[in-house]
Amino acid sequence: MNYYQAQEKVQSLKKFYKNLLWFGIVAAIIYGRDIFRHGKIDVSLFHGSFILTIWAIILIVKAVKLFVLNSAWESKMIQDEMKKSKDPIQF
Repeated sequence: MNYYQAQEKVQSLKKFYKNLLWFGIVAAIIYGRDIFRHGKIDVSLFHGSFILTIWAIILIVKAVKLFVLNSAWESKMIQDEMKKSKDPIQF
């Protein structure tokens, strides 16, 4: 990994953690308001849970791209494909 790739990875991590922090703050506000008003958490579709669900799905996709499908995985897959192309054809 060169300097440019490392810097890009750090920036992506920073954005992800910032987004995760905002998700936590917004979720705490929405569900905290429910607890104070009604004494329970309301997970109805149009009461903020739908927005949090969509946001959580986006965060999960970003986390998979950032932590699972990273440059090490990509270079491993490239090496595997290169090995496949070097194998002689068996008749």
